[in-house]
Amino acid sequence: MALTHPDVPHHVAIVMDGNGRWATRRFLPRIAGHKQGVDSLNRCVRACLERNIGVLTVFAFSSENWNRPPEEVSGLMELLALSLSREVPRLNAQGVRIHFVGDRQRLSERVQAGLLQAELSTAGNHRLIFNVCFNYGGRWDIAQAAQKLASRGEAITELSLDRAMALAHVPDPDLLIRTGGELRISNFLLWQVAYSELHFSSKLWPDFDDAALDEAIAFFNTRERRFGQTSAQVNAPDKKPNARIA
Repeated sequence: MALTHPDVPHHVAIVMDGNGRWATRRFLPRIAGHKQGVDSLNRCVRACLERNIGVLTVFAFSSENWNRPPEEVSGLMELLALSLSREVPRLNAQGVRIHFVGDRQRLSERVQAGLLQAELSTAGNHRLIFNVCFNYGGRWDIAQAAQKLASRGEAITELSLDRAMALAHVPDPDLLIRTGGELRISNFLLWQVAYSELHFSSKLWPDFDDAALDEAIAFFNTRERRFGQTSAQVNAPDKKPNARIA
């Protein structure tokens, strides 16, 4: 059963870690763990829809993942292409709008075409914005935003950078979840998670389920989000809950 709480985070971001370890523990090839991870992601999307979460952003392939064994990288590319053909129609039917975030230049023409088609076919949906960060890195994101502003001759300020970021179409994450037991964010959304609540789960990503998501949401609801203010200011009678201070 979905967790019912007035403070369900609007934007949840997830570092989906542990696919390879999940497979290794079962004496399976690492790609088997990534395939199981796709199933877990499908469950997570459904759970977010059920909980009225507005935005889900996941770290699917980092700019550093090219350094993994070539057979794993090629397997991930094939898995992405297969997932596009299988999953996009179902996501479209559920009212999910897909955005792929990251540097597409290194991807094959086939994969680039699939990403674009997925975005175009779901562009009219509004139930859940689903950002898939693929060939993405937080440092790349900041650099590309700065380059974009410089090419336009615009001043580089916090506000202009924020508007040039790859995730400028959504508010910053309220909650960042990392699975797999690691306690770092690994170059994910470096700019956007400045005020996100961070929840680290020991579960490997293929084992992440509705109960684990609810545990993360329950943690989120224990946090007092002050955004630089004091507790007295945040809890003032006329103060809107979780209001962000610019």
